[in-house]
Amino acid sequence: MSVVEQFARARIVTDDDTQDERDAVPVVLRYDPQADPRAVRIALPDGRAWTFSRSLLEQGLRAPAGTGEVRVWPCGRVQTVVEFHTAQGVSVVQIETKALTRFLRRTYTEAMATAFAHG
Repeated sequence: MSVVEQFARARIVTDDDTQDERDAVPVVLRYDPQADPRAVRIALPDGRAWTFSRSLLEQGLRAPAGTGEVRVWPCGRVQTVVEFHTAQGVSVVQIETKALTRFLRRTYTEAMATAFAHG
């Protein structure tokens, strides 16, 4: 099984006044089928990271999805918003939908390859 890792550009909006919201930053999209074949991870450059359901990310590309700590929804035709809630506040990350779609496609390809290798 191979880990799928992809970098994407994102805009981060947070309720932290020290965060500069104007510049795009690199985020890391990660899928590790050995750790959890149903989960994906998004890591921000400041070290914060969230692991959540791969199906939640997929659903959120088309319509608002999720409750609790992670929510995902389309924002126009080219952006997807991923909203993370923690005790420290809320972080809103806007990522190009194309990048998320490409990443998800790679995760499903890896999952299929893994299933065939072990089946």
